[in-house]
Amino acid sequence: MRDLLSLPKAHLHVHLESTIRWSTLREIGAANGVRVPGDVGSFGDFASFFAQNDLVRACLRRPGDFRRIAYEFCEDEAAQGVRYAEVSFTAAGHGERLGDLAMPLQGVLEGLEAGQEAFGIECRLILDHSRRRSVERAWKTLELARRHDRVVAVGLAGDEAHPGDPFTDVFAAARDAGLHVVHHAGEGEGPASIRQAIGPGRAERLGHGIRVLDDPGLVAEVRGRGIPLEVCPSSNVALGFVSSLGAHPLPRLRDAGLLVTLNTDIPALINTSLTTEYANVRDAFGYDDRTVAELARDTVTASFATPETKTRLHREIATWLTLPAHPTLRDRPTPPE
Repeated sequence: MRDLLSLPKAHLHVHLESTIRWSTLREIGAANGVRVPGDVGSFGDFASFFAQNDLVRACLRRPGDFRRIAYEFCEDEAAQGVRYAEVSFTAAGHGERLGDLAMPLQGVLEGLEAGQEAFGIECRLILDHSRRRSVERAWKTLELARRHDRVVAVGLAGDEAHPGDPFTDVFAAARDAGLHVVHHAGEGEGPASIRQAIGPGRAERLGHGIRVLDDPGLVAEVRGRGIPLEVCPSSNVALGFVSSLGAHPLPRLRDAGLLVTLNTDIPALINTSLTTEYANVRDAFGYDDRTVAELARDTVTASFATPETKTRLHREIATWLTLPAHPTLRDRPTPPE
């Protein structure tokens, strides 16, 4: 087994607001008059999960707050061997909440710029929009995305029970503007949500997408169109969509010939990291280093990185496979506090 920390990785499905170090959140909260309880970071149901998300949002108020969490995201991802990341951020939601549509995104962009230079990581943004929120706000998200080259994609997130059809004009306009489109689909809801996302929704990748296996015809379509899946095993288990890591459909998705990428989704909320995800998957499914490297390579392939970045990362992953293996090595790093 080779050292998974040194495996060059891409990270495609991770929400910035769910990567914040708890120590940072407590400091930011204290500065803004918001108390962060000591038991934050654990939840037993969706109500407590959403309550934690609300708490995080309440803490973030000033431009420096957004710069800091983006900078520390770069630092923490680079420490996990991540070379390229596409991090999701709910820019318009924060902007409306704070009465300044542009400020939160500008802070995040400044933090990513500084973090990229300091830690040698390449980061791009995906601006997401909750399905529960208005079409008007979705247009504002697209407006923000169009202004900045570092934003590569937009898409729907949140409760998949809320339909995506009201937003089809927004995402058609996004594609016309040269932006990529990525929707959450096929996690809480079944094949119909996936069909909407890759049909009228214009999605090029699927956030989660694990329930594609419920429909063999849809599997064939997704495979034939080469639509990647952003798979987040620990998150799926923590949120109750899969009963255990051993029962996760990731191996069956790969066996079906689908392009599977490995991600964390909400790492701070479930105490994981991307390296830990690779270690967990390796152990749960008995994958050897070559299979692990295939997952890393497929994640790079599915990214919206430039051809030059993809070529470089593919080469670095191939080099990792030439490194000496350690028969007893177990990589289980914990994310920073």
